[in-house]
Amino acid sequence: MRRPLVAGNWKMNLDRAGAVALARAIAERAGSLPDVDLLVCPPHVYLDAVGQALAGSRVALGAQNMYHEASGAFTGETSAAMLLDLGCRYVILGHSERRHILGETDQMVEVKVVAALAAGLTPIVCVGELLSERQAGQTANVIRRQIEGSLAGLTAADVERIVLAYEPVWAIGTGQVATPQQAEQVHLDLRTILAQRYNAQAAGRVRIQYGGSVKPANAGELLAQPDIDGALVGGASLKAEDFLGIAAAAEAVR
Repeated sequence: MRRPLVAGNWKMNLDRAGAVALARAIAERAGSLPDVDLLVCPPHVYLDAVGQALAGSRVALGAQNMYHEASGAFTGETSAAMLLDLGCRYVILGHSERRHILGETDQMVEVKVVAALAAGLTPIVCVGELLSERQAGQTANVIRRQIEGSLAGLTAADVERIVLAYEPVWAIGTGQVATPQQAEQVHLDLRTILAQRYNAQAAGRVRIQYGGSVKPANAGELLAQPDIDGALVGGASLKAEDFLGIAAAAEAVR
């Protein structure tokens, strides 16, 4: 059975004191959830402070993005080596906000995924459709295109080292949530695509998270689905009680 991963994407929120306080509150109670992997991804400027607050706990540190080059004249960017130096183990890549607001393409995501794996980071690769695409019945085609582009250079062995996150764009920060059945169908489709591209073993080992207005109240039903292996949590991750409530739901259904 795949071990659930519940990750908090704090996005562009909090100040230093708030980030440290939130990290400490999560770390203090993480020991009560031994069967779930926990991860927080603060803004880059707070990675060091949050990493120190998490030291010695079960909570992993991750980043919200990275650049694919190892070093050089890339103003404003952050390399995988820099993230590792701060204690990061994970990095979110291809989040819908970066795709649809900042214009990242599947090809841009792919070079970052390759660079993250080469450096020893675990990429959380995000995919998901717009509301208009779902209404047009194009969800399966969009997901396949994003997977094929974002993972183009990966081998089966590489794929076993990543995490996928399905985020229906229409459910992120809107209060709308995919039904458990809708979410499970896309997760199953993702696993089928991986099996076709690589092999059944790799497809069976990849953890696939759901992201999109996940809260303690709806987490249990979502995380009980057989192909949903955790959650990539946005707004609810900014409150320790809510984030830990989602993690507790993940543990309860395993």
